[in-house]
Amino acid sequence: MEAMLKKELGTSMLKYTGYSGGGCISEGQSYDTDNGRVFVKINHKSQVLNFVFVCITCTNAITIKAKRMFDGEMASLDAILQTETIKVPKPVKVIELDTGGSAFVMEHLDMKGLTKYSTQLGEKLANLHLHNKRSLDKQMREQQTENEWQHDWVTFYSRHRLQHQLNMVEKSCGDREARELWSHLQLKIPQLFTQVEVVPALLHGDLWGGNVAQTTEGPVIFDPASFYGHTEYELGIMAMFGGFSSSFYSAYHENVPKAPGFTQRNQLYQLFHNLNHWNHFGGGYKGSSLRIMKDLVK
Repeated sequence: MEAMLKKELGTSMLKYTGYSGGGCISEGQSYDTDNGRVFVKINHKSQVLNFVFVCITCTNAITIKAKRMFDGEMASLDAILQTETIKVPKPVKVIELDTGGSAFVMEHLDMKGLTKYSTQLGEKLANLHLHNKRSLDKQMREQQTENEWQHDWVTFYSRHRLQHQLNMVEKSCGDREARELWSHLQLKIPQLFTQVEVVPALLHGDLWGGNVAQTTEGPVIFDPASFYGHTEYELGIMAMFGGFSSSFYSAYHENVPKAPGFTQRNQLYQLFHNLNHWNHFGGGYKGSSLRIMKDLVK
């Protein structure tokens, strides 16, 4: 593999630094090259189960090629990088391995756990979420005309996120209570958005505590599964797993104020993640999924 990396990166030096890391899907390690230090994420399987929502180039809950998964991550990092709002590793290249699977090469960042940049993270994440709105506002001012892009987030989220997950629940275990609760909840969802204007925002897509860190310069986010959606969606998984301080939320909401009905919508967004985990990790998430649905249909 190292010979292929040298060839694909056009480097005469490829020296393992001793730094490695990884998660439940891929492993990673750093190398010094002629062009600086890089971090290489490796997945040796030709196909992997992608259970991470929806990214720019891939869909959720399907078996996909490792290369396609990394292509999606590279596109996500590129999109976030272009906003110039929050630091992410610079993507370099996706490489298909002769032995099967793929590798994703990106900039190496000396990261450690987030401890002192929570306020900056809140401000920078808000700037990421507001970037598309500000661009659209600028375009409308310059053109002095109404933007033509129409977007129905509520229908998309209800049908293609929640309904999809519940269809999977039905197929795997046929849970009657979930089916009955959904029949009531899907009718109520539009009411949760009556006082909200949803302007599509570029989201990280999987921003839990494990995908946030810091360098000496400030906060970093990584491992994105980006797409355009409601800013509040991002906060669903953050609330589900916790790990973000009050200073983060204060800084974020100073820039992106809570709209009426925020608390119920936050539950609605947590519901997707609970259903997703129920489908992929078992019945341990059944109780929390049903509890959220019961709370929302009250």
